[in-house]
Amino acid sequence: MRSRTRRRWRLGALLASSAALAAVLVPTTSSSATPATHATYAKPVTPATVVIDGARMSRAKARLDSGDRELRRTVRQLTATADSWLKQGPWTVTDKPKPAPSGDSHDYLSQAPYWWPSQPRTEENPWGCPYVQRDGERNPEVDTGTDRPDIGKVFNSTTSLSLAWYYTGEKKYARHAADILRTWFLDPATRMNPNLNHGQFIPCKYDGRAIGIIDFSQQYTSVLDALAILETGAPGWTGADRAGMRAWNEDFLDWLVNSPFGKEESAARNNHGTFMDMQVAGLALATGDKALARQVVEDARAERIDTQIEGDGTQPQELARTRSYHYSTFSLVAHTRLADIGRHVGVNLWDHRGPDGQSLFKAVEYLLPAATASAPWPHPELKFDRYAASDIVHAAADAGSKKAKAAVPRLEEPPLGDLWALRPAAEQLDSIAP
Repeated sequence: MRSRTRRRWRLGALLASSAALAAVLVPTTSSSATPATHATYAKPVTPATVVIDGARMSRAKARLDSGDRELRRTVRQLTATADSWLKQGPWTVTDKPKPAPSGDSHDYLSQAPYWWPSQPRTEENPWGCPYVQRDGERNPEVDTGTDRPDIGKVFNSTTSLSLAWYYTGEKKYARHAADILRTWFLDPATRMNPNLNHGQFIPCKYDGRAIGIIDFSQQYTSVLDALAILETGAPGWTGADRAGMRAWNEDFLDWLVNSPFGKEESAARNNHGTFMDMQVAGLALATGDKALARQVVEDARAERIDTQIEGDGTQPQELARTRSYHYSTFSLVAHTRLADIGRHVGVNLWDHRGPDGQSLFKAVEYLLPAATASAPWPHPELKFDRYAASDIVHAAADAGSKKAKAAVPRLEEPPLGDLWALRPAAEQLDSIAP
């Protein structure tokens, strides 16, 4: 195993690595997409996921193989999405029109979404600089000329495809997921360098910003779970692929913990800091540093829940945004997924109560009137999507909130279906993209 030196998370001292996290995974025979109720199936393999509860996935797979009608309907929703991804990709970081400011096309590049030109574009000022911020209003420039649109496709496709393979056994899903992952992360000609030095640049202002780390932190733990699913014996995913992704993730984690941008993002006091914690803890668990994962989750009680959530469940920093409902649910995706990671390392964030009564339960329950259409959302919101809260309400219900459990039947189903039974962990369900 490669040796590496890491600074103690947010404290600056050296942190000793824990023993590697072992997960011996044995492939089993895959079942068909629509199993017959009379057939006999091997016990599903439990994936060593870092956020999702792998044991719950294996139980769902067993129910599906036994003919559970409701789950079969949910799988059809999942495979409809996965089928659409079969016709797309793979994508590569190297095919953008211009390389990142470093000059290396393998470096990831994205543009700040809420920054706009303030002057007419001229030959002397081709960008229309200076750029000014318009919170919540997404500049369409961010979807051209950078890697941001493609990395979103990588994240979403591999998540859907790996789940579709796990529940149906259809090889085409696993093989396409493997091709997408190899192209973006492993192939020497097309791989991404494991850093985010040029995330969310602002023309004529910054070549990259720490805030750009959220391009990955908001979804990359879903890729970690996709990898764990593929590692249960997926066709097309080799031992070399597994070792390559392990090495890439180790290098990326080292950059996140030790780089100036990583340290700055970890110090953020809003959803950026929580998503950073989620990403670091997930990567630490996936690469065998269980001690670091546990420390990050433990610190989140005082440093994230107590500082970001009020005793009445409001999140003041998110309510101040022009898209307050979106950001309130978005922030809780990070909190609840970090709580899921905590379950794997023996830390219960759901049971935490801050000095003023702050808790994850209260934060989710504050959203219930709007999430169930019982009352209008009482704060500014440029584009209200009621279904955005569905997953976090499910999470609170599963964690023990009676109010959330009662609200589940009144939730609005997301556009791609309610997939909670197949991947019981919160995802961002609404998009800031047009």
